[in-house]
Amino acid sequence: MKVKLYGVRGSLPVCGSNFQEFGGNTTCIRLSLEHARRIIIVDAGTGIRNLGKDILEEGIQTKSINLSLTHFHWDHIQGFPFFAPAYNPANKIKVHIMGCERQLVDLKEIFSDQMQEQYFPVQLDAMGANFEFLTHGDEEMFYGAKVTAAPQHHKIPGGSYGLRVEDESGIIAICTDAEHINGIDENVLELARDADVLIHDGQYNDEEYKKFKGWGHSTWRQCTEVAKLAGVKKLIITHHDPDHDDAFLAAMEAECRLEFPNSCFAREGMEITI
Repeated sequence: MKVKLYGVRGSLPVCGSNFQEFGGNTTCIRLSLEHARRIIIVDAGTGIRNLGKDILEEGIQTKSINLSLTHFHWDHIQGFPFFAPAYNPANKIKVHIMGCERQLVDLKEIFSDQMQEQYFPVQLDAMGANFEFLTHGDEEMFYGAKVTAAPQHHKIPGGSYGLRVEDESGIIAICTDAEHINGIDENVLELARDADVLIHDGQYNDEEYKKFKGWGHSTWRQCTEVAKLAGVKKLIITHHDPDHDDAFLAAMEAECRLEFPNSCFAREGMEITI
């Protein structure tokens, strides 16, 4: 299994000379299942634009492109109108959500609403690709990979969902937009159990969290607690605050590594092979 991070920023994209090392695009993660030659995309923040360009440049031949969503806040869906493969009539794009406790939503409507003509020149039904919108329970098999979902604390109706993907190569847990509001969340802990890689929201430092408790995000120190308790091999902290520039993130990363040496802060374009 290979992982590539196309967007690691939270809340909104940022740009400027002080945001070059870690990147400015919002959340988008590509999982390549090598045994099946299939791709699972997690979230459609602005990073999905570059992911779509890569799919075209690599000439990837697949019957369908799978997009799985952790939740529907704008920074996790706003890049979708710029996803080039969605404009190819030969492509079938399956948009998935998981979670038995998730409140019933009209998944197609969520995407079509942000592409109404008042906001965007091309509407969803005119993009060209063949879309399929699917809902699943807490556990599903995708091309031989077992995917497990669990609810997380996040400031949105229905919260967000963390994902655990495991195949013969190893285990990755993705817990973005998660808050440990009253001690470490057991759902997150179980998703991360014995993971080769844990990608976890760590938007705040301890001082900031005092002001933003209840907003649905964690501190980097809480991330290290999860990693230690769950027996995680490698920790990657993501969903960087838009006010945190390269110098600020590098300083937090150095502190984090004192707590959990095999850790780093996510950088746009980062690739990991499990």
